[in-house]
Amino acid sequence: MRKIIIKPKELLNKLDEYIIIDARKEDEYKEGHIINAISLPLARVLDAKDPNELAEVFRSVGVSNDDKVVVYDDIFGAIAARVAWTLEYIGNDNVSLLSVTFSKWKSMGYKVEKRIRKRKEAKKFIVRVNDAILATADYVNAISKTNNKILLDSRERLNYLDAHIPHAINISWRALGNEDSILKSPEELRRMLKNRKIDRDKEIITYCGSVGTLSGLAYYALKYAGYENIKLYAKSFKEWKALQLPIEEFKNATYWDLSAE
Repeated sequence: MRKIIIKPKELLNKLDEYIIIDARKEDEYKEGHIINAISLPLARVLDAKDPNELAEVFRSVGVSNDDKVVVYDDIFGAIAARVAWTLEYIGNDNVSLLSVTFSKWKSMGYKVEKRIRKRKEAKKFIVRVNDAILATADYVNAISKTNNKILLDSRERLNYLDAHIPHAINISWRALGNEDSILKSPEELRRMLKNRKIDRDKEIITYCGSVGTLSGLAYYALKYAGYENIKLYAKSFKEWKALQLPIEEFKNATYWDLSAE
């Protein structure tokens, strides 16, 4: 069964089972990284123009459809989540997130290295696009016509109050994790989501400000909590505004509006 989160000790005990992807910038990788990790910066993923090009990016670093992959970064898991979601989208659903950032890994005393790791190119990566986990602007624009879908804004509360997609609910990315893990326990996440009246039987679309990083983390938080019907609006609010689609805003927001409710 696929795991959403892999903890450090579990990864170290199964190093041979996983391809470890460091999603940070290449110069950060060169300064030190988790043992056996290969570098695949988010920028390379975002630069790909289509699923076939994405498949070539992953294949070039040795990843195929069937490999078990774990991704990490150093900024609360958002970059790693976006890379992981992309891999899932094009046909590898064996991808997981490391439960801690690189800085946390080091502070816990786990081994790091500076050796530049390379893997042979994978023989093939068959593109199997999973459209069920992607939302487009047109799709999001139509959700106000149904009551069985929830739009989840993962940005900071102040950004949400300034402007957001109509009907969206705000749960900031800060509420998803804690100092020990990029994501809280499934039980804690379920309790929070229940308190916000986010039902498991409804479809949930996550979005954030730009390229789907914060909302990618929310996507995996929902998965970790046991929710199944989830989509990521990967181009997020940046595209929404560029298309001049409707927005909502709180022009007279007060201090109390900044609470996470």
